[in-house]
Amino acid sequence: MDLLSEKIAIGISSCLLGEKVRFDGGHKLDHYLKDTLGAYVSWMPVCPEVETGLSVPREAMRLVGGSSAPRLVTVRSGIDHTERMLTWAESKLKEIERLGLCGFIFKSRSPSSGMRGVRVYGAAGVPTHRGVGIFARLFMERFPFVPVEDDGRLHDPALRENFIERIFVFKRWTEMKRNGNGIRDIVSFHADHKLLILAHSPKHYLLLGRLVADAKKRERQALLEEYFTVLTDGLKLLATTRKNTNVLQHIAGYFKKQLSPKEKQELLMVIQMYHKGLVPLIVPIVLINHYVNKYDEPYLKRQYYLHPHPAELMLRNHV
Repeated sequence: MDLLSEKIAIGISSCLLGEKVRFDGGHKLDHYLKDTLGAYVSWMPVCPEVETGLSVPREAMRLVGGSSAPRLVTVRSGIDHTERMLTWAESKLKEIERLGLCGFIFKSRSPSSGMRGVRVYGAAGVPTHRGVGIFARLFMERFPFVPVEDDGRLHDPALRENFIERIFVFKRWTEMKRNGNGIRDIVSFHADHKLLILAHSPKHYLLLGRLVADAKKRERQALLEEYFTVLTDGLKLLATTRKNTNVLQHIAGYFKKQLSPKEKQELLMVIQMYHKGLVPLIVPIVLINHYVNKYDEPYLKRQYYLHPHPAELMLRNHV
């Protein structure tokens, strides 16, 4: 099964690609993002400060005021760049909307681009860590369903896999809508992603199943919107070891008649080893894919759970 017909358009803070745009003239190059993930995505680099016309290097800035609507102010001279940033952001978001991005990776803790935990300085000069960068906040408000993450959290293997998995699902959804978004297409999309959804949330798996079962009774556009809203909420939940084990055991049930006693024992043993944390998820997945091809199991062949993203990204290789 081909993962995608084209690269995925993803926004990213420019400094993470090695561009020297930071206030001190430096960068924050992330080799995994630029080189490894970059083989499968088309980057749209964004640096709010530089794109608003500020120089490199420049005086450092910080958020000042209340955490809900802070101002963007230079540290030493106290120059307020908030309105400048807001005006630029409005124009930039219109451009982004036309491009149809499938995700965005923000620079953590940035006063313009941090998506959580940004320092906000109150009247007494004491910071809290509850702020959101001005551009990041506006982006997330305008595009609430687009997967977003920051570079700091992406160092966590589970969060990295979750984010990358979501951008691939988002891209497949947009391709489905572009190529044909009738009831039959929605039903087919759901069938391809059932086990992937189950690994994230059994609750959302049931909700989406009911939506699809009643698809013919619903207006198509309303169905599209409700389905994707529930899907997005479900995929934000991490696919834990326990939930993955449940899906793996569910898959094993499809081979009751085909596998020899020795093969059944081997498969169940490998699943149990994964459940105990002795081997990474890729180990039972490789064995299952071997059986899927060996016994030509049609339902499992179409399941994106078994190949949600390119193996070269090595997202299921951690214990």
